[in-house]
Amino acid sequence: MGMNQTPAAERVHISFFGKRNAGKSSVINAVTGQNLAIVSDVKGTTTDPVYKTMELLPLGPVMVVDTPGIDDSGELGSLRVKKSYQVLNKTDIAVLVIDGTLGKTPEEEELIARFQAKGISYLIVYNKLDLMPQEQQAELAASASLSSNSDNCGREIWVSAETHTNIQELKEIIASLKPEDTHKYPIITDLIHPLDLVILVVPIDKAAPKGRLILPQQQTIRAILESGASSLVVRDTELKATLDLLITKGIKPSMVITDSQAFARVSKDTPDDITLTSFSILFARYKGDLETSVRGVAALDSIQDGDKILIAEGCTHHRQCDDIGTFKMPNWIRQYTGKEPVFEFTSGTEFPDDVSSYKLVVHCGGCMLNEREMKYRIACCCDQNVPITNYGILIAQVTGILRRSLEPFPEILKLLN
Repeated sequence: MGMNQTPAAERVHISFFGKRNAGKSSVINAVTGQNLAIVSDVKGTTTDPVYKTMELLPLGPVMVVDTPGIDDSGELGSLRVKKSYQVLNKTDIAVLVIDGTLGKTPEEEELIARFQAKGISYLIVYNKLDLMPQEQQAELAASASLSSNSDNCGREIWVSAETHTNIQELKEIIASLKPEDTHKYPIITDLIHPLDLVILVVPIDKAAPKGRLILPQQQTIRAILESGASSLVVRDTELKATLDLLITKGIKPSMVITDSQAFARVSKDTPDDITLTSFSILFARYKGDLETSVRGVAALDSIQDGDKILIAEGCTHHRQCDDIGTFKMPNWIRQYTGKEPVFEFTSGTEFPDDVSSYKLVVHCGGCMLNEREMKYRIACCCDQNVPITNYGILIAQVTGILRRSLEPFPEILKLLN
């Protein structure tokens, strides 16, 4: 992703579902005006969810998702269907494409029930209008303005991907289903004031990506700029000298935000009267549920030998020998608890629906996940009474600075009293 692009996790996710050969891919290509999806008469052409970031007018930046057919069969087909259902966890707008020559079937009724259960805005698209009897086509095409609920959810429309009939109307209906911004909190704008100086601590080591900053750092810088404040980016190795220089000139930063892995050193080098937190904790509040994550970290104190702990990341990346998720996090937990738990790991889109066997789930900040999916994962844990916490919060706990790292959030600090 280029720095001038809207991050994928901040885009409206529009997912197209349907049975094999209903014309999902053809409808996607018609809506986007691009050949994003492979079209074929062979059933099961789409074998895995296909993601494409783009600008879709009049909606703006979106993520378009083409999913495998929900009626795929066999052992491999069942895995493909499972992949399609997993897409629901990140879907903001669902488009169900039905072969109009066949009508609605039980598989599609079940999918609609899943949309409703998950509170997903959806619409039903009957494709292949051009194959319907000639005398019915005009009547069906005109039905686009009918059959809507007060919130437009469950609206039905007839289209032809072949002739592009009602495709513009379909795009307008999709745009009308755009969800409101549901973020309860911004990344940082409510924590700072115009002309504040915020120090961002970004360690540059062999795990840091070459030539760029990672997404949470980019987004935090942008949020600081939008607040009319200033950001100064330094490595952890230069933080103390930078703070000493600023303070001797009478300049006191309002906040220091660090990569969580450098928490211990940064806390030592940052004066007590300067607020300190981490990118991961900011994102735990922005995308998830900070209170739940803080409550969840208390489970560390009851971990026993053999207890299962799931460490989950929202992205996939090349694993280093000292990778934070698979190496550092388990070591910090072993050192803090004095126990030997069993660690399991997931990354990217993989996250188990059943987490009941775990004593604790530790999740990254979720910068690569959209808000809907991050909150789905938290809800999975809460519904199954499994504590879930966040990388930054866990690191702050094991390094003894949890209270300090939560100073920007007085309502959360009360949980530690």
